[in-house]
Amino acid sequence: MELLFIAIILILALIAISFSSKSGIPSLLLFLTLGIICSIAGISFDNYEIAESFATIALIVIMFYGGFGTNWKMGKPVVREAAILASLGVVATALITGVFAHYVLKFPLLESMLLGSVVGSTDYASVSNILVSNQLNLKYNTASLLEMESGSNDPFAYTMTMLFLSLVAGTSVSVPMMIGMQIVLGLLLGVLFALLVNKLLKRINLQKDGLAIVFVAAMALLTYSFTSVVGGNGYLAVYLFGIIIGNQTFIGKKDVIFFFDGFTELMSIGLFFLLGLLATPANILQTLPVAAILVLFMTFIARPVSVVGLMLPFRLKGNQLITISWAGLRGAAAIAFAIMVVNSGVELSIDLYHIVFGICFLSSLLQGSFMAPISKKTDMIDPNDTVLTTFNYYSAKKPISFVKTRIKEDSTLVGTRVKDLNMVFDFIIAKIKRDEKSIVPRGEVVLQAGDVLVFSGEEYYDPYGQELIEFSISHGHPWVDHRIMDLNLPEDQLILTIQRGSNFVPAEGSTIIREKDRIILSTHDDVDFNAAHPKLKTKKQIQAESTEETIEK
Repeated sequence: MELLFIAIILILALIAISFSSKSGIPSLLLFLTLGIICSIAGISFDNYEIAESFATIALIVIMFYGGFGTNWKMGKPVVREAAILASLGVVATALITGVFAHYVLKFPLLESMLLGSVVGSTDYASVSNILVSNQLNLKYNTASLLEMESGSNDPFAYTMTMLFLSLVAGTSVSVPMMIGMQIVLGLLLGVLFALLVNKLLKRINLQKDGLAIVFVAAMALLTYSFTSVVGGNGYLAVYLFGIIIGNQTFIGKKDVIFFFDGFTELMSIGLFFLLGLLATPANILQTLPVAAILVLFMTFIARPVSVVGLMLPFRLKGNQLITISWAGLRGAAAIAFAIMVVNSGVELSIDLYHIVFGICFLSSLLQGSFMAPISKKTDMIDPNDTVLTTFNYYSAKKPISFVKTRIKEDSTLVGTRVKDLNMVFDFIIAKIKRDEKSIVPRGEVVLQAGDVLVFSGEEYYDPYGQELIEFSISHGHPWVDHRIMDLNLPEDQLILTIQRGSNFVPAEGSTIIREKDRIILSTHDDVDFNAAHPKLKTKKQIQAESTEETIEK
């Protein structure tokens, strides 16, 4: 029954994503609403311990992929502004909101500061979702600034939440020591783990499908957990880890991107749905006026004051400041921290969880829905570019592939200029590698023996389901020491590549197959590549022969 419920929720979530892309309503708002509907329908769930465990894992994934997807080249020009907003901006927003809650809403001071800390950071999943789904390429590198700010400010909100939670609980705590340990260890260990993984990625063979995903995911979890155990900020560490790893090239990176792109979306769906499921409808209605007041105050006063005040030294344009101020959506981190506060066992006079629920819901509704109109109204849209170039993961999802070939000593291409190559197909030379150096393939460049040419072209997707089969040539295999042209392969079968050790051997007719070679075979049929016959046979042929033998007997 539980699996059926999960399956239905996931299907409804996909429908919500489709509806969001057409209507412009933030998809995360729809997931939140879906959780409320399930709660009203009588589906009860009040296990905050399980919810906290899920929220922690979800936030680790979101933080890691937020860093992994950050295009450092695009973000570098605005890294100072983003860093200040992610740190001091969170502190300022949290404190201003806390003061307002204390003096206007009459909440206890420490509880007000705790509430402000919980909702102090902006949400990466919400911000990136709105930017991409609405194609909001903002001027002055503003999209990169918002991406870096929202991806890196959760650790500072977490530190402030832990600080004020300890003060509310009456625990003796050294504020400078706690903040120093959290930030310094988070920065140091995030960088150290990333450098370690960079070296391992170059030495470990991760060519098998899925190995790179498992390795990177395991190291991200290790980075977070080890940093947290020794007293550092695990969220900050895993974010830095993601930035450094995401801006490197390694085997299997595309697999990692496609996996985490969907997995992060799933975690965001689960987190917002969980928030709605944990909420009690009666308490939502009771705390909604307070949440609405806080959202309006944060949107029109706390966030703008923090942004304008901290960005004064950088002389940002007025329309840019308006857009940055409006983009302060609250979401995943606030949910995770609110659940953590409930699980701490600290008694509060305010219903912090349901207030946070209302803030996240109304923030997504108000700021998320009007992000595109405000960006256009303030003339912040750049029509000559696409926001997708802001994100690292986009470049790896382009339908373009690269292949390489090495020019041999006796090749007719030796001494040929690039512009004289007869490129009759839709390929271009993207790069020339010569003695471990990269050469721009300009027309006058003369090709030399040993040059590695890297060609670029559009990927091909086979809608007819042509299969690629990979297998090793074992001892005694009938293909050993035979030329490819002598194998008499069926017309629908073609050897594409031969991997010999760490090198790839051209699959030409005169190429001799050796023991331990790894063969990649293209076929339209179901092939039994272990069949000990000089000619590779399909399973259908083997089954037919077996049937004939049975009839004869």
